[in-house]
Amino acid sequence: MELCAGQVAVVTGAASGIGLAMARRFAADGLAVVLADVETGALEKAAAELREDGATVHARVVDVGVREQVFALADEAYDRFGAVHVLCNNAGVGSGAEGRMWEHEPNDWKWAFEVNVWGVFHGIQAFVPRMIAGGEPGHVVNTSSGDGGIAPLPTASVYAVTKAAVVTMTESLYAHLKAEHARVGASVLFPGPHMLRTGLWESHRNRPDRYAKSRPRRAPYRSLGQWEAAMREAGEEVRFTPVEEVADFVAEGIAAGRFWLLPASEHSDRQIRARSQSMLDRSDPAYLERFILD
Repeated sequence: MELCAGQVAVVTGAASGIGLAMARRFAADGLAVVLADVETGALEKAAAELREDGATVHARVVDVGVREQVFALADEAYDRFGAVHVLCNNAGVGSGAEGRMWEHEPNDWKWAFEVNVWGVFHGIQAFVPRMIAGGEPGHVVNTSSGDGGIAPLPTASVYAVTKAAVVTMTESLYAHLKAEHARVGASVLFPGPHMLRTGLWESHRNRPDRYAKSRPRRAPYRSLGQWEAAMREAGEEVRFTPVEEVADFVAEGIAAGRFWLLPASEHSDRQIRARSQSMLDRSDPAYLERFILD
């Protein structure tokens, strides 16, 4: 699908990070962009910056975990522009869960699933039927992660489970679109190949009261900067991928009609091969053991 002026892109989680970078890239290609995010101030700032650059922008505060809000976003996008050609279900959160899986608070799982899984499903249901009915070329990009999408990081198991679900959901969406002979394609995005400077580490700032923690945390939330400092102190190399590179990769993938938006990475390839071989051998997932904490 060629990206060009006159088309419309909807991006969730668009106030910062990967989402904002994708919106900027689409705007640079001449698309009108619809920004959705749960953070009012950041969303208004992002929309203002894009307008200053000459983009056609519409912004709406949306909690993607609430079905009615996502359908209202679709109504507004179609009322404003008459069509949607690109949908990026990108909003996501880290759960803030601590300890072993059996020690997690149920609300950690409920919140992460509401945003990371139900949010993607709500986007598919609200937009894809209209995109198909419009008869124009279109594309859906769902953001997963190497954590879960390829193999789980056991210390971030809630997030990993939700991102594994996004991969399977997108594979199923691809098959359903093919069965309909739709002019709409689908891709699953694995941002990277290295770490990213995004607001995911501070997800707790947007945690809704309905999913509040029931007990105090044992340790303070760690920021990305603190994690980076700890890794360097331990002698570990820390590399980052600019979010702009991710956005370019997405745009190029849409144009090429690629399903797997998985950047080249020796680490990812090793994990894919190790997991696949473990399944073929019916052996234990030993590739996870170095991540398991004592």
